[in-house]
Order: sequence, then structure tokens, then C-alpha cells
Amino acid sequence: MPEIAPIPLAELTTLRVGGRPRRMIEARTRDDLVAALRDTWASGDDWLVVGGGSNLLVGDEEFDGTVVLVRTSGIERLPSPREGWVRLRVEAGHGWDDLVAYAASEGLSGIVAMSGIPGTVGAAPVQNIGAYGQEIVETLVEVELIDESTGDVSVVSAAELGLGFRTSVLKNHYGSVAVRRAVVLSVTLELREVGHGPFALSGAQLRQALGVAEGEGVTLAWVRETVLATRARKGMVLDDADPDTFSAGSFFQNAIVSASFARTLPPECPRWPVSTTAAPLEAADRVIPLASYDGYVPPPVSVQPDVKVSAAWLIEHSGLRKGFHLPRSRAGLSTKHALALTNRGAATAEEIAELARYIQQRVQSEFGLIPQPEPVLVGVDL
Repeated sequence: MPEIAPIPLAELTTLRVGGRPRRMIEARTRDDLVAALRDTWASGDDWLVVGGGSNLLVGDEEFDGTVVLVRTSGIERLPSPREGWVRLRVEAGHGWDDLVAYAASEGLSGIVAMSGIPGTVGAAPVQNIGAYGQEIVETLVEVELIDESTGDVSVVSAAELGLGFRTSVLKNHYGSVAVRRAVVLSVTLELREVGHGPFALSGAQLRQALGVAEGEGVTLAWVRETVLATRARKGMVLDDADPDTFSAGSFFQNAIVSASFARTLPPECPRWPVSTTAAPLEAADRVIPLASYDGYVPPPVSVQPDVKVSAAWLIEHSGLRKGFHLPRSRAGLSTKHALALTNRGAATAEEIAELARYIQQRVQSEFGLIPQPEPVLVGVDL
């Protein structure tokens, strides 16, 4: 088994914090990854799987367990049952942006708006990553999983993953454990063949972000270049020369709230309705037997969709501007993006957490809402 000398997690995470684990395994093939996980689970060790380390806040103390580094890679092109579409089966350790670059070079549409997102392909469905209105749930067909409870490998459809806004049954949310304790081995996506010429860009949010009119033709190469440039201006593309990129991306999720709560927020707070699927009516609710009809028809129940509100706006309007930091702290808000908590130089995990707690308190005090962290927290409390 490819066991290596443990490396501090500060060297493996984009926040650049985290202690050294007791044991570390580097899996470069699918078989190595399966064997490493089965061995670790059989030992009863605490365990942590690390891909790109872009969605992790790990504590400063030694991690008393095994870290498995997922370094598998490879893209397999498969036929699709739909004409004009292609399926790609991708190993979990493959770089996400490397996959997007490949898809764009092959004239395949469906993930180009997610250019520049750091991390690996295996982490993408766990988080249901997305950007500019495009999410992996729109193209995901299935994943290959290995379950902790049995060590069995199975192929699971996207419909079984409980994919929602930055969540799935595989994600360890802060304060809770994953519904399904499993590790992704590979991911299969279905992408549309649009070629290298201009095509009409779907998605109003993406068109608005890129300044593209409905029906206007653009190329995949142009969309990718424009998205990368937009993310770079926000410090959301990794750059060793820019401390604003030493982050976990957006640290807090845009909040999903009820329509009634959204009305308590200032009208200028950006918000977007979240589509909901109403439960189907039972036959007895649709049809009133004539013998029991008394002339009264119950009015239809109005279901107001939940609302997604901008966490960045809430943070800035609670008095915490871009670049804010606590006295003597080496952690601070990005100077470009109020949702990114950054390591300004040798910050500890506790300094990052202290800043996160302060932000939560300020937003709660001002707006009555507690922003929830997006990264997975290991050995850290908020």
C-alpha cells in the first residue's frame, strides 16, 4: 500500500492551515484507493479523504487518524443514448478545472461556467458545485462509490444522491455527519456536443454575468476565458502571488430562507426565488364526490417558494467590508470578495474560525440570520 511520510495539511489545503496527520496514504490508482480505504476502515482509524483540499478547514492539532490523498486521474469518453450528447467517466482525483478545459477543447457544453473552481472531480457531486447558475446536478449521470459500512463498490444514479444547493447525502455538514458515509471513485457526466463555433448560451444568470444577450452566439473558448477572468478579479482562482486566493472559496453559503423571512430583509438585499416541486394532489383532493358536495370548494393552497439571499451582501451590510480583519489576526476577508475568508500569512485554523464566528455574530445581530459555513470543518468549532 502506498503509505507516505505524513505531510502537514497546511501544505495540502487552499486555506493553508491544518496539522500533520498520524498516517498518510497516497492513492494514485483506483485499486490503490479502494485498498487504502478498506484497510483504513478495517483498522477503525479516524479518516479523512483529501483531493484538492479546496473545501476544508482543518484544525491546527495533529489529526489522530489516516489521511488518504486521492491522486487518481483519467477521462474515458463513452457514448450517450441521446443523439448529440457524450458521456465522460472521470476518475475522482482528476482536477476539476482540467476536466472543464478538456470538455471545452472537445466542444462539449454543460460545465464551462464552472471554469476555475479548484478541487477534484470526486468532490464535485459531494458539494454539488456550481457557478453562475450552472450546477453539476444538471449534467451528472452517476457516480461510483465505495461505502464505509460494507467496503462494497457500487454505481449510484444522480437521483439517489439528494443533490441540493451545495449539498448531497455524501456531504459532512458542520454539526452533522453525512447521510451516506462513502467515497466517490469516479463520476460520469453527460455533455452536449456544440463544437467550437458560436452557440446560444442557456441560463439567464450566466448570460447576465457575462453580458450576453439571449440568443447571442458565443464560443466555449470565449465563455471559459471570460469566466476565468471574472473569477480572477474576485480572487477566486488560485494564485501563489495573491493572498486573496488562500481561501476555501466562498466560506459562507448564500442563505435559503422562507419568503416571509426574506420580506424582513432590506429590499435592496439581492435575492433569487428557489424553485420548489409541490407534492401531487391525491385523487380524493382533486375530485369531490357529488353525493357529498355541499357547494363549497376549498381554495387552492398557495405555496410560496423559498428565497436564496446573498450572504456577501449580508456580511458587507453588517459593517464588515472587504479586507476586514480582527486586531492582531492574520486571517481576514478577501479584499476582492466578502464571502472569502483568507489566510493573510501564517494564520492558524483558530484565527480563521475566530473570524468566521465574529462574522456569524454580526450578521445575526443585524439581520437575525446565522450564515452557515460551506467548507467541511475537521477539528474546528464555530
